[in-house]
Amino acid sequence: MGYRLDQIDRRIIYELMRDARNTSAPAIADHVNVSPGTIRNRIKQLEEHGIIRNYTVGVDFERADGYLTNLYICTAPVSERKPLARDAGAVPGVINVRELMTGRRNLHVMAVGEDTEALRRITRALSKLGLEVEDETLVEAETTGPFGPFGPDDGVAVDDATDFISLAGDANVVDVTAQEGAPIVGLTLAEAVRGGVLDDDSLVVAIERDDRILTPHGTTEIRPDDIVTVLSRSGDTNGIIEAFVAGAEPEN
Repeated sequence: MGYRLDQIDRRIIYELMRDARNTSAPAIADHVNVSPGTIRNRIKQLEEHGIIRNYTVGVDFERADGYLTNLYICTAPVSERKPLARDAGAVPGVINVRELMTGRRNLHVMAVGEDTEALRRITRALSKLGLEVEDETLVEAETTGPFGPFGPDDGVAVDDATDFISLAGDANVVDVTAQEGAPIVGLTLAEAVRGGVLDDDSLVVAIERDDRILTPHGTTEIRPDDIVTVLSRSGDTNGIIEAFVAGAEPEN
């Protein structure tokens, strides 16, 4: 089963895409109301699952000694596209190869050369690999940015519930971050049930605390910034969220 992104993961990806160099774990943690340790752990998981693949540097090669950047639109046989993309990436001067899900013009190759003769050498090298160079053009500028749907909504932090899964019947599972001053913070799970902060239909199944995943017991105390996974057999998601939100009064 693949890694399931929640709102915290999405916001991490957004902030790193926006400015990976100047974005720190504590800064992201402030946006999503969790600890810096949790952010660092989530980044590690995203890297291990291949979702965050690398951290790159945008370079203006024209300003760097007047180098030229060229885009080659190539066609590779569909059955050979992936190995040819790998071989194209090894050609001196090539800095990026993009595979497209089309029959023709299915490889876009970006390369840098010191002059037009260097770019012609790259053209010949690509052709020798078996790629058909359909078109090529000099790149004047390239602009990148973060993926908007993963970012903040009108500048506010992520929702109280960071993830929600509906199960059979009325049951559901919700991930929620425990806020400082929330009704459940400072209570053990047994105390929360006895005091009506959590109802009998709610079962805490996991707690993410910094870089650890805790198996909860009745004596486990909820702390600020814990990300708590709760199974609600009745589907009362609002009641669960109120227990973990600062200033909320639990339902009786």
